[in-house]
Amino acid sequence: MIGMEAPVSFDANEIRNKKVDVLNAIRPIKADDVHKNVVRGQYSHGWMQGKEVPAYREEKGVDPNSPTDTFAAVKFFIENWRWQDVPFYVRTGKRMHQKTTIITIQFRPAPNFAFPPEATQTWRPNRLTISIQPEMDIRLRFQAKRPGQAMVLNPVDMIFSYEDAYDGHEPEAYETLLLDVMEGNATLFMRADQVEAAWKIIMPILDAWEARPPVDFPNYAPGSWGPEDAEALIARDGHNWITLPQPHKD
Repeated sequence: MIGMEAPVSFDANEIRNKKVDVLNAIRPIKADDVHKNVVRGQYSHGWMQGKEVPAYREEKGVDPNSPTDTFAAVKFFIENWRWQDVPFYVRTGKRMHQKTTIITIQFRPAPNFAFPPEATQTWRPNRLTISIQPEMDIRLRFQAKRPGQAMVLNPVDMIFSYEDAYDGHEPEAYETLLLDVMEGNATLFMRADQVEAAWKIIMPILDAWEARPPVDFPNYAPGSWGPEDAEALIARDGHNWITLPQPHKD
């Protein structure tokens, strides 16, 4: 939904049409380029939250030589007038440091700063972060002048918290979807052509992986953010994965 064009209405078919459009606009990843744009991983034996946990290959019912991935990071492009040459980075995995779902949009820096060089030494790119779980909030990061006579800018966050704004009521994981099922609202559900478009993107990657079984599995520790190669994937472009502080529970 982040990459799709704005719908003309909130009609279910209109929303789903726009989702299919953006999937069809994603640049296919060629087999020879999979290793440049995709990282796969599988978690090893280790510790999480003070408890010893088995490697994926040590899990009950799993082949001890299983090549099944438990992590993936992908860089891709959407070929349309709005997103041309803008990289999208996606990562997902099991036994990660934190169970979280966030979307971050990092804005390009201005071509010229009006501030003196000494004021922008701590400058960071402005960004919008939408947190879906474990907490629902929206954070806008921008630069603000530090109090005092000196002209010094620092990145600060302006946060909208769903829980704080609505007295702590957040829908359960499938609460909204179940209600939509009962009401016959198909907006959030995938249509057959959307599923086919998604598989069209994924299959070249899976075929390339099948042709070249992993030789470094397992390659990330439980409780980490995934393989080191995933960090390198995004660092090559001068970026880094964005994480949020873990929520404090009373």
